[in-house]
Amino acid sequence: MAHNVLLIGGHGKIAQLLTPLLLARSWNVTSMIRSADQTAAIEKLGQGQPGKLSVLVSSVEDVQTESDAQKILDQVKPDWVVWSAGAGGRGGPSRTKAVDQDAAVAFTKASIHAPSIKKFLTVSYIASRRNRAPWWTDADWEAAQKVNNEILPHYYKAKVAADEVLTVLAKERFDAEAKKGVPENERFAGISLRPGTLTDKPAGGVTVGRIPSRGDTSRATVAETVVAVLDTEGAKGYIDVLDGDEDTVGAIKRLVKEGIDNVEGEDFEDQKKRASQL
Repeated sequence: MAHNVLLIGGHGKIAQLLTPLLLARSWNVTSMIRSADQTAAIEKLGQGQPGKLSVLVSSVEDVQTESDAQKILDQVKPDWVVWSAGAGGRGGPSRTKAVDQDAAVAFTKASIHAPSIKKFLTVSYIASRRNRAPWWTDADWEAAQKVNNEILPHYYKAKVAADEVLTVLAKERFDAEAKKGVPENERFAGISLRPGTLTDKPAGGVTVGRIPSRGDTSRATVAETVVAVLDTEGAKGYIDVLDGDEDTVGAIKRLVKEGIDNVEGEDFEDQKKRASQL
């Protein structure tokens, strides 16, 4: 089936690696970029690919509400949405909040409230959580706390808030569709893909499941994992990924079969309270 994918943050490093992989599957991609100056670089990614590539020049910073996001969804008409945008630490705390929280939440809400959209995947990071993962060691938890509270505090606050909105609203839609008798493989999938420290190394194998909070993940591997997750029925929830030795496609299928969701350890009711305030 030729899916229509809206890729938000299309000029980012991961997104540029991801775009040809999506097109190679004969999926159609609309790459959303912030500046017309970036158009030529994106258009090159579609050359010789079976999928159709479209470019949408529209800055995520202009998306402040669910209504703003809905206008873009109405224009593109995707059935899958991938969020790979980010302030990248540029513009200070206010821009981080505007992009990584406000715009991300707006697209998350609009996507989940659109019946035609079946999957929403956001690229987050492995330490974006409030509570200690039950499988983490003391050193894992200490490292995550250092990143979240000392190194990237504003980014952490924005990302964890957006992740929680995705978790809560995706579960509500999934459960509502279950009550309506929608088959499980046709229900909405909300996915937070959570790599470690990003590198520019070539793509390789992965380590997934109940893994440490510390380690590297190449951007190319993240891109390949996004494709594997989108293409695997039943893949949803938090998916932590580091560089490793397991085949990416097989690893994601194993996660689904074993029912592993790295959201384990988070308090859903607390998430629900916070999400309702955004």
